[in-house]
Amino acid sequence: MGDMSNSDFYAKNQRNEGNHAAGFGCSLMELRSLMELRGTEAVVKLQEDYGGVEGLCKRLKTSPTEGLADVQTDLDKRREIFGRNLIPPKKPKTFLQLVWEALQDVTLIILEIAALISLGLSFYHPPGESSGEACATAAGGVEDEGEADAGWIEGAAILLSVVCVVLVTAFNDWSKEKQFRGLQSRIEQEQKFQVVRGSQVIQLPVADIVVGDIAQIKYGDLLPADGVLIQGNDLKIDESSLTGESDHVKKSADKDPMLLSGTHVMEGSGRMVVTAVGVNSQTGIIFTLLGAGVEEEEKKEKKVKKQDGAAAMEMQPLKSAEGGEADEKERKKVSAPKKEKSVLQGKLTKLAVQIGKAGLLMSAITVIILVLYFAIDNFVMKKHPWMPECAPIYIQYFVKFFIIGVTVLVVAVPEGLPLAVTISLAYSVKKMMKDNNLVRHLDACETMGNATAICSDKTGTLTTNRMTAVQCYVGDVHYKEIPDPGVLPPKTLELLINAIAINSAYTTKILPPDKEGGLPKQVGNKTECGLLGLVLDLKRDYQPIRNQIPEEKLYKVYTFNSVRKSMSTVIKLPDGSFRMYSKGASEIVLKKCSYILNEVGEPRVFRPRDKDEMVKKVIEPMACDGLRTICVGYRDFPSNPEPNWDDENNILNDLTAICVVGIEDPVRPEVPDAIQKCQRAGITVRMVTGDNINTARAIAIKCGIIHPGEDFLCIDGKEFNRRIRNEKGEVEQERIDKVWPKLRVLARSSPTDKHTLVKGIIDSTMADQRQVVAVTGDGTNDGPALKKADVGFAMGIAGTDVAKEASDIILTDDNFSSIVKAVMWGRNVYDSISKFLQFQLTVNVVAVIVAFTGACITQDSPLKAVQMLWVNLIMDTFASLALATEPPTESLLKRKPYGRNKPLISSTMTKNILGHGVYQLVIIFTLLFVGEQIFDIDSGRNAPLHSPPSEHYTIIFNTFVMMQLFNEINARKIHGERNVFDGIFRNPIFCSIVFGTFAVQIVIVQFGGKPFSCQPLNLEKWMWCVFLGLGELVWGQVIATIPNSRLRFLRRAGQLTQKDELPEEDVNEENEEIDHAERELRRGQILWFRGLNRIQTQIRVVNAFRSSLYEGLEKPDSRTSIHNFMTHPEFRIEDSTPNIPLIDDTDDDSARRRRKYSSQPSSPNKNNNAIDSGINLTIDISKSAASSSPASPLHSLETSL
Repeated sequence: MGDMSNSDFYAKNQRNEGNHAAGFGCSLMELRSLMELRGTEAVVKLQEDYGGVEGLCKRLKTSPTEGLADVQTDLDKRREIFGRNLIPPKKPKTFLQLVWEALQDVTLIILEIAALISLGLSFYHPPGESSGEACATAAGGVEDEGEADAGWIEGAAILLSVVCVVLVTAFNDWSKEKQFRGLQSRIEQEQKFQVVRGSQVIQLPVADIVVGDIAQIKYGDLLPADGVLIQGNDLKIDESSLTGESDHVKKSADKDPMLLSGTHVMEGSGRMVVTAVGVNSQTGIIFTLLGAGVEEEEKKEKKVKKQDGAAAMEMQPLKSAEGGEADEKERKKVSAPKKEKSVLQGKLTKLAVQIGKAGLLMSAITVIILVLYFAIDNFVMKKHPWMPECAPIYIQYFVKFFIIGVTVLVVAVPEGLPLAVTISLAYSVKKMMKDNNLVRHLDACETMGNATAICSDKTGTLTTNRMTAVQCYVGDVHYKEIPDPGVLPPKTLELLINAIAINSAYTTKILPPDKEGGLPKQVGNKTECGLLGLVLDLKRDYQPIRNQIPEEKLYKVYTFNSVRKSMSTVIKLPDGSFRMYSKGASEIVLKKCSYILNEVGEPRVFRPRDKDEMVKKVIEPMACDGLRTICVGYRDFPSNPEPNWDDENNILNDLTAICVVGIEDPVRPEVPDAIQKCQRAGITVRMVTGDNINTARAIAIKCGIIHPGEDFLCIDGKEFNRRIRNEKGEVEQERIDKVWPKLRVLARSSPTDKHTLVKGIIDSTMADQRQVVAVTGDGTNDGPALKKADVGFAMGIAGTDVAKEASDIILTDDNFSSIVKAVMWGRNVYDSISKFLQFQLTVNVVAVIVAFTGACITQDSPLKAVQMLWVNLIMDTFASLALATEPPTESLLKRKPYGRNKPLISSTMTKNILGHGVYQLVIIFTLLFVGEQIFDIDSGRNAPLHSPPSEHYTIIFNTFVMMQLFNEINARKIHGERNVFDGIFRNPIFCSIVFGTFAVQIVIVQFGGKPFSCQPLNLEKWMWCVFLGLGELVWGQVIATIPNSRLRFLRRAGQLTQKDELPEEDVNEENEEIDHAERELRRGQILWFRGLNRIQTQIRVVNAFRSSLYEGLEKPDSRTSIHNFMTHPEFRIEDSTPNIPLIDDTDDDSARRRRKYSSQPSSPNKNNNAIDSGINLTIDISKSAASSSPASPLHSLETSL
């Protein structure tokens, strides 16, 4: 957190201290100390030192009602004296720092050392030529003089290629960082705040707020600066971000007027005068301390290992530029146990580690074999004596062997994986901006591709959020459209207009349209806008009434919150009595009405049976048209005795209903289509709304969430709670499991219901897969649900700051169809990674085997170190760029989500990897061993130490690269599609990389010479190389024709991904509920199984005879791999038929899922678990392994006995 800048800042303040008093009535430090007080002491201090809030405003030269005059010089002066409202960001890492980080890579360090040793030795000449010749006979051939001088080239070339790799990595990191900063500033500009300047309410970017501004605060705001409350209604603040206390703090001008930046307004509204901004606000002070702390810590920890792109930078739209809050997050991240890695990262980490281990093993074996062969050949077979003067030459050989070993390792380790993930995510995030998705946490983008359920709000997401009043019930008449004001009783009309104008937030307005002929602009709460629209439709204006009774004159305001579901405002009438206007959800307000205005505008008694009739005749028909019904009422109180305003239950009662209004919020035209796409893609859309159930159902049908005649649930919050809570009122997972699968609409729901539902779906273990849930929300109260969900979407336009703060992705256009785009991008990320893997692993397998066998048979890798590094560069960096930037297509939405435990490498991919691997190996070995006869050239095998590059090996290298290039085109499709060129020109990056690589390859072969161990080739040989490369495309078609089901052996191949493809921690997190006791239980079960096994072996014999009878029945799949270890040795026969598909041969994951969740039986009865999964085994042999239907416990019992 740039310490420097802060300390300068304070120094400057000290200097300015003198002039402060001159300019303003209080200095920066006085204000800072004022803001550190709380509660009554703050009130006392304000009164004594400043003469109350008014006095403070005077000293700050601002007016409590009109705000600052918008004069630029004044604002600049304030900024200079009191500081700007931003916290200086942490300095980005310089390019050199990033280079240094890239150099930390272990394999690169090994290579550098090897290269340096090789360089050093190449300059050493053993004394006496004759002895030199005597030592160097090791691998045949005598080197000529000129060649000996060129020995340094290999070392230098390796160093050069290392430099290349490092620069590319550093550049990638750098551009990633730059993108984040861009995104960050974009998020900051999004955050605006309402400020009064020159008696106009304007929206200002948070960074432009200065000390002395009058800010209007309302429900859902995140306070951008410290301030003192001037006037507030029912204001409650969540200060947990500063104090850690979760209870909401009541604020009022006379008891506790101190408002602090970074805290959330949970209820009510008000106005405050800003007293401290940026580094001087309470949050800023904490960040400054944090900034100092973080740097010390960094020295201590010497940088906790650099986290991989996605997780490392949590972007937080605080008003810092990615400063403080992210820091704090980082620090927590280091200490706290990691948040569950995103599914993809978990799988990739696992895979990379496994491949790395395999590579290390191969390279070690290669080195050992080479050294042994050399030693045995020279000292045992040829009986050379060990001559001290020859030692350097021997060492030179050993270094060469070592370098070969390291290159095998370099090629084997897919360092391109993290790169591909990062590029793919960063690219997607950038493009998602265009699709109105502002991604705040990188991994959310990829999690979205796995989403199985979306819980969406109705208002604003599925609907346009332009509320218009279309029906009303006034004076005992139900008008189907807004009536002419002349037909309504004048008394009623007057009351109605007043009730709406006064009893709504004064920030809500209807402004003239921006464009000629457009719709009027609605500002503020949309429901209130609908009501104000009704006033205008009745040819009246609300503004004069508001001017007559300004906000300060409102006697008491009960603001809207999710518990009350209504809003009421009390005013004092001229005769001293009070009148309260109330409005809210009709079924709630009508319950409290005892009177209703009749056709002449006189109150008549409103009995319970009238209410029921009203609900049936008026409210339900309106709701069934998809209208939201609002009831407006009022009540008069005597002036003496004054009622006890805090006794809400008695105040909000005995109302007189004025009218019921039906407000329409039309469905967005593109939503039904988007929802249909979701359903096709295997994602269930559920609607969670605060509206009443009939309205909700009507909208759900219009959207296509429910189709008449389907089996689904539409319930309201009350019913939902009744179903999921036990007698004690606790939520039970088993009860939720009965509700959520069919639930499509949850109406009249409270924020807690939403959170409970999301948590219930995520924790549910009844489906084979853990559900991945996305949630949309806009209100403050949606915060918990957004945080709990796997991906939280906040509304960019209607959303409150609190909701945005809790979300992962912000929908900048509030539109549901943008969520579908997010799903598409998420799936695309996953597919891009798979494409890259398919390509990468093919190269890995081939290069490692070639280097290994070549080294063992000919004492020299056919592909030299530098060539390997070039191949590594193509296949890692460039391929990840090319394959990770494929644009998504609609076809991505035509398949079901992959789920959390589908292996990364599907059977189709394994088939491709092995198939292409075989082709490439055959070609390369043919070239290696009989190439010299085919092309009629000198053999390159068994060349001496510094011999010139041979045409033979150049052809091998060139062919190898050509095959990779064409295989890169094959890798574009991973689901076995035929046309690999489909849409290739939509991806210019891909085309340019393929052509670019080809051009560079020509340069390397023709002019690479000694460093690349290349000999220029003539046209004919080039044609052959390209022709062999093109064979890849043809061979790809051959592979595509082989059906997966024929390749049973593939299931073994995927073992590596299957068994441990989710990191252990993930598995534990998904089954959090399984505690140690249950683990003990499971150990018990295993012993139990062993007993069962005895019986099974006998049953199995019987079964073998009866198997023919059951051919028709599908076999219940074995659930856990545990069983395989427990089957008795004498019955191991079954293992020759692989009974667990290790890579899915059908692309149906149920078998795999079931194995993963061995702990949850398919039967609801937990105790069946042992019997169930134990006996399943018995029928393994007789039935085909590919079956995947879940077995009922009964079925398995009956078959086995």
